Amino acid sequence: MNAFVSRLTPGRRPGVSRALRALVLFSAACGGRGTQPTATQSVLDSADQVLIGMTHYVTETGLQRARVRADTAYFFSNTQSAELRNVHITFYDARGAETSTLSSREGTYHWRTQDMEGRGNVVAVRNSDGGTLHTEVMRYSQARSEVTSDLPFTFDAPTQHLKGVGFTSDPDFHNVATKHLTGTGGQLVLPRE
Repeated sequence: MNAFVSRLTPGRRPGVSRALRALVLFSAACGGRGTQPTATQSVLDSADQVLIGMTHYVTETGLQRARVRADTAYFFSNTQSAELRNVHITFYDARGAETSTLSSREGTYHWRTQDMEGRGNVVAVRNSDGGTLHTEVMRYSQARSEVTSDLPFTFDAPTQHLKGVGFTSDPDFHNVATKHLTGTGGQLVLPRE
């Protein structure tokens, strides 16, 4: 291979071809100081299946209760779970009507229990009035039909602006219990302690 052979020219110093210089720079950049793989990445590398553009329908007694979509899904048979990226979930009521949506940067779906968790810029929107909840982590329990978080959140609806730390709610966000609630607007019924 003569692609990287330098030529001596009378009156010039021995030179290195541009391709060889690029190869040397590339090798130096990759050598030991580059970005190291994270533990999460190595776990994702061990997935049993990887799906691009995944859509999954969650049903209960034959009725659709949720539609889970993700750009990428990493399935793990031993834990019966999937790690999802760029998640969008639509929730449905017992009649099959859309009630709310949830989006997040990543999440986990447990296919045996049908529980889900959204992480990273989690946004849940209630269809009835556009009420929007923002937090960093939100969990959905299929068995309890319940949405929870233990982190700070904000909730905005046409007549309300609320902030709190942690909450438990139905998927429609009509019955919400929270701690350290502050906010303005609307009529609030707080649980008695």
